[in-house]
Amino acid sequence: MNFYNTKDIRNVALLGHGSCGKTTLAEAMAYKTKLIDRMGRVEDKSTVSDFDAEEQNRTISISTALLPLEYNKHKINLLDTPGYFDFVGEQLCALRAADAAIIVVDALSGVEVGTEKAWNLVSEAGIPALFVVNKADRENVEFSRAYESIKKLIGSKAAAFTIPVNEGVGFNTIANVLTGESFKYDKGNSAACDTPADTADAVESYKEELMETAASADEELMEKYLEGEELSVKEIHAGCKQAILNDEMVPVLTVSANGLVGIDKLLDTIIDVLPSPADAHVNKCDPSAQAAAFIFKTIADPYVGKLSIFKVIGGEMPNTIELVNTTTGKKEKISHLYTMAGKKQIEIDKLACGDIGAFSKLADSVTNQILSADGTWEDAVLIDFPKANISMAISPKSKGDEDKMGTGITRIKEEDPTIVFERNAETNQNLISGLGEMHIDVVASKLKSKYGVDVELDTPLIPYRETIKKKAENIEGKHKKQSGGSGQFGVVVITFEPSYNQDVQLEFVDQVVGGTVPRQYIPAVEKGLNQCVAEGVLAGYPVVGLKATLLDGKYHPVDSDEISFITAARLAYKEGMPKAGPVLLEPIYSVEITVPNAYLNEYMGSIMGDMSKKRGRVMGQDTVRPGYTAINAEAPYGEMLKYATELRSMTQGRGSFTMKFERYEEVPSMYADKIIEEAKKRKEEKK
Repeated sequence: MNFYNTKDIRNVALLGHGSCGKTTLAEAMAYKTKLIDRMGRVEDKSTVSDFDAEEQNRTISISTALLPLEYNKHKINLLDTPGYFDFVGEQLCALRAADAAIIVVDALSGVEVGTEKAWNLVSEAGIPALFVVNKADRENVEFSRAYESIKKLIGSKAAAFTIPVNEGVGFNTIANVLTGESFKYDKGNSAACDTPADTADAVESYKEELMETAASADEELMEKYLEGEELSVKEIHAGCKQAILNDEMVPVLTVSANGLVGIDKLLDTIIDVLPSPADAHVNKCDPSAQAAAFIFKTIADPYVGKLSIFKVIGGEMPNTIELVNTTTGKKEKISHLYTMAGKKQIEIDKLACGDIGAFSKLADSVTNQILSADGTWEDAVLIDFPKANISMAISPKSKGDEDKMGTGITRIKEEDPTIVFERNAETNQNLISGLGEMHIDVVASKLKSKYGVDVELDTPLIPYRETIKKKAENIEGKHKKQSGGSGQFGVVVITFEPSYNQDVQLEFVDQVVGGTVPRQYIPAVEKGLNQCVAEGVLAGYPVVGLKATLLDGKYHPVDSDEISFITAARLAYKEGMPKAGPVLLEPIYSVEITVPNAYLNEYMGSIMGDMSKKRGRVMGQDTVRPGYTAINAEAPYGEMLKYATELRSMTQGRGSFTMKFERYEEVPSMYADKIIEEAKKRKEEKK
């Protein structure tokens, strides 16, 4: 792999709806640039970018793959990202390293939900983009229809650069809108050919749009254009590049990745009009600064070890250097430098500012951290990963594999920061959380295939609470034990009532007068009650909002001790709580459901109806960011366990949501009985 200067590098993220042909397009580009000597197929599990066993088994991309393409004295770092919504974290990683994006559109389907989401991510990242209409060799395709769907999504910024001459089955010829030339392809090689009259008319129409957009980016060009002067190809190219950088133009090209049609023109366009790291407005790098690298992705392999994929954001990166983690302050000694071609590591001597490479076996550095020569870096822009929104209980099938499972998940979390793993002390369950059911299923599969741990996934237990609604007065707890020698004796009289403070389990009040319970034993009464509130009398859930007032009692000068009064308090609790109107409480969460304004009316009814079925309440709506509305609601946590999947179905994947715990509320009796029965059943099974 040759060394490339910053101006000759293009960092490009590849995005789009699932199954639109991103990986096949990446494969075609890799083949055309001779990174690989034969084209693989997703169906045959032989593509260079889908190298992980999980990707091959599922025939979908799960993680971002780097392909360093050398073409016409330039280097294109192509970042092939997954299209499925569960793996949006991978797209965000790629966009943080990229200086531009390619959004792939299926020629038959046109813009789909994943296309919309990809465009939104690119827009939020603030980097230029171009669209590629792929699969133009299928039946019933119509470029103009796909192009109009792109214009509907992004507006008048769309500008066709290449269009198909003979779209559909047998597609092998494209026309260059700017020059009017046509090119016929045979096994990926192009030759100039005549442009049919009907295509020439279409070219003129598209060219008019393109020239107008290009001229608008430059006052001098606009003046010449308005005066009717002919603009040269070079002038239009310069205008296009400026318009693209200014977010005033988005090129649209047509290809057939399978047929290798138009791939060379796509590569040319990337080099001609997309920015180098030196030209980038965001994700900037500084060639004059100290050596520095931003880690945007980690590959954790149990056999190869950890690989940290980074972008050089400062200076030049040599293959031997000591860097300091700006987050932890810890030193990392670098003795090897690589670029990645899928899973293949290619050792290199150095990388220019803006280039992408890999470090191996870093000791203390992870994704979203910066390494620099002196341990400092200003204006670090980190990746804002989405929060996990679905959880499952996870446990190893074989007892004794808990540590092995924990180690495996830790390694997987290094690769994917959107995964959350935690122990719920209340339910005694290990919980794995992610961005969708497939996301969590992939974690389970990786644990088995990579780390040798077979796991079970189950619905998490809900952390219910218990409280009381009535007052139970003067409840006696009497403990008397006599079996030779010194005995045990303690009597307490306690009133139980609601404290109405759910933040405190037990409020203990001492109102003993006359020493009927000696001072030294009163703490024992409180201790006994504190032990009790860990388990309620209905279903064994923790008790909250309980006030217990110690009123009276009896003691024996010889037989009374701390244990006697702990036991007496427990007996009073057992006797009094059932008389105090015990009820079950469930956690209530606030839910913020975000929907694009364009689809708000279409989805509002379904969202509100579904929330009502979940015993939830819609509280109102707000504008959260331009083009999006948040529907605010409250709902029981137990009804929201599968909401990530349900909302995706209701909104075709356009909706998203976040949840936050608010409070506990009483469970309606029609549901409480079932919950109590299930809790008792689990308790019996454990015996």
